[in-house]
Amino acid sequence: MKKIIRYLGLLTSLCLLVMVLSSCGSKKASDQSVLSRAKQTNTIVWGVKADTKLFGLMDVKDSQIKGFDVDMAKALTKQILGPTGKASFIQVSSQTRIPLLKNGNIDAVIATMTITPDRQKVVDFSNHYFNAGQSLLVKKGSPIKSVKDLNKSGTQVLAVTGANSVANFQKVAPKAKVLELQDYAQALQALKSGQGKALTTDNGILLGMAVENPGYKVVGGAFTKEPYGIAVNKGQKTFVKKINQALKQLRANGEYDKIVKKWFGNISGFDYKEAEK
Repeated sequence: MKKIIRYLGLLTSLCLLVMVLSSCGSKKASDQSVLSRAKQTNTIVWGVKADTKLFGLMDVKDSQIKGFDVDMAKALTKQILGPTGKASFIQVSSQTRIPLLKNGNIDAVIATMTITPDRQKVVDFSNHYFNAGQSLLVKKGSPIKSVKDLNKSGTQVLAVTGANSVANFQKVAPKAKVLELQDYAQALQALKSGQGKALTTDNGILLGMAVENPGYKVVGGAFTKEPYGIAVNKGQKTFVKKINQALKQLRANGEYDKIVKKWFGNISGFDYKEAEK
């Protein structure tokens, strides 16, 4: 009987231990300290776009994503973790970047993401690192000169699902119809096939498209202000503080200026000094 009691006591202790360990392990990755995990692994996992020339575009030659956002992520990683710090990248889109961040699949999003009040309800943002403005991409020779030319019933304009450009455009051209596509590659193809009179999103993204497609141009100037920020999960204030400190250091040591000029310094029609503000 004593042996049985001792055995039952041991079994109960083991069960309690398993419950405690299970409880510890059940804590969601998104609730853990991102900065602590990054320091332990010496790696920050960034969500970046792979379909946006100048900011994040997959290079088919070496299967590497390259662009301004990617270089910024690498520089920020070195500032936060030190010279041996590693930046890891996961491809995101306008639709998937917040869900992947909330699930803990990525540590931060640096993917042409405008800081908006609605987004600030679900994620935290760093200080802005790039100033963009929404504009229009049209075929050369198009009669469309500005957003006012599109504010007509029956006129169809192209945009990308998940981007705030749709709501922005509808405010300035409420009579026009917006066709939303899954990504920028599809939106550009739709423009080429005549499914819309123009494609609207941030000017930096559109200029990247124009560089690759000489038959198209950006018109109308910027009709909004789109400050890009780095998105981080709620509850990661220490990590956000570190990112802001790193951004300040990159501006102070000249690295930020080098990255901006690398990607935008020779792009016709782009005011990179305005973007740096």
